[in-house]
Amino acid sequence: MVAEKVSRDEFIEIFNTVGPHATSRRTGVTIRRVYERARTLRRQGFNLTSPMRPGGVPTDQIDYPEHIALTIQNGNVLIGSDAHIWPGPPSTAIRAFIKLIKDLKPKAVILNGDVLDFPRISRHAPIGWEKNPKPAEEIEAAQDILHEIEQEAGRGVQKIWPLGNHDARFESQIAQHCPEYAKIKGIHLSDHFPAWQCCWLTMINDDVAVKHRMRGGIHATHNNVLWSGKTTVTGHLHSQKVTPFTDYNGTRYGVDTGCMADIYSPAFRNYMEEGPRNWRSGFGVLTFKDGFLLPPELVTVIDKTHVAFRGSLIKV
Repeated sequence: MVAEKVSRDEFIEIFNTVGPHATSRRTGVTIRRVYERARTLRRQGFNLTSPMRPGGVPTDQIDYPEHIALTIQNGNVLIGSDAHIWPGPPSTAIRAFIKLIKDLKPKAVILNGDVLDFPRISRHAPIGWEKNPKPAEEIEAAQDILHEIEQEAGRGVQKIWPLGNHDARFESQIAQHCPEYAKIKGIHLSDHFPAWQCCWLTMINDDVAVKHRMRGGIHATHNNVLWSGKTTVTGHLHSQKVTPFTDYNGTRYGVDTGCMADIYSPAFRNYMEEGPRNWRSGFGVLTFKDGFLLPPELVTVIDKTHVAFRGSLIKV
């Protein structure tokens, strides 16, 4: 255990100075144990904050950390997934996301994977002679949109990006064909979005797991709760739903936040063959009161200029 190697005060000083991964290396304990002790100390009221380099990325982050831990006593977290950003005007859901950041002033914003699409570096064969954007064009378009989100959120709001399978295409392509380029600045997706903390999993109050995908199929939200044992927020399937699950431990929620892309976006045009799709465009809002999660809420796109939220039709 970490406690057997360094005292509580020593642990806090090391963690706040060099971050979780370097703490693991210095103390000789696993990163999992470091995160566990950090969560325990946060619950006890101690301040543990990973140091940040300019742009907001932890100084010790070389590879993406297993997960990022958040502690939120009171306030909102906005979670959107599957923006699949292409060059062009932002989707209705993205415009609504930016508006609600202004209205709700959340403690954190999470883009839960597949922010980009990257069809040109997909493992799937091209369909005919598709006119797909180049990776540089997608990155530039995403930088514009994420910059607007950053500006509206402000510096004090944590901005987290659990990577999705489409996002991973960027580095996978380079790693497969040019492995000797590892660690060169620019070959990591996060190099192009320095204000965002990239990870695979975000854990809020040790009770809510946010990651891009877990189980598949129409019962994914139900099965995610069973497999994780926690309220679990995912994207990937674009279905947008909240599934409560209650047992002797209380009520947890499986949440699919839907997709922030328009469901008939050009990114989906050819491989969906213009067929119907049981998807919904929008995102999710989590509200915490005294450390407890209230029932999750959804923001759902109604048409090109309106979303529904909390019984109101909001123009965006």
